[in-house]
Amino acid sequence: MATLTVWKFDTADGAQKALSVLDSLRKRQLIQVEDAARVSWEEGAKRPKTKEVGKLTGAGALGGAFWGLLFGLLFLVPLLGAAVGAGLGALAGSLSKAGIDDDFIRQVREVVTPGTSALFVLSRDAVVERVAEEFRATGAELITTNLSAEQEELLREAFADTPDR
Repeated sequence: MATLTVWKFDTADGAQKALSVLDSLRKRQLIQVEDAARVSWEEGAKRPKTKEVGKLTGAGALGGAFWGLLFGLLFLVPLLGAAVGAGLGALAGSLSKAGIDDDFIRQVREVVTPGTSALFVLSRDAVVERVAEEFRATGAELITTNLSAEQEELLREAFADTPDR
């Protein structure tokens, strides 16, 4: 079963700095990183910058479509208004079925604000206590949602980059 974990940092560069922690955990086989992305939101900026973290995962399990939709729902819908929000809302149904629901989106939206950053990690087989201990040492705050095997498969089917596409 995969876990989507969001680590929030109190600085705009905290998530970038924490990539070395994630890579160290991965190399010591304390976590298997399936896919990852980061968000940094400079103070005074209208919206955050987002970036997939390919160097830890290769191509990534879910691909840019997933991260684009998730980050759009999290950070753009409130800015773009109801018309665009309604269109993205239909797409959000696939995320909700996959365990990323309105509560998750609301939680992330509330804590990832200007002047902060976040690291989004889809992982499995984590030694939870060790991973949490090392991230908390960076000052990170944890928000997480566990995905069932069925929900993980729905995400992969909906968003995975495949050679046929």
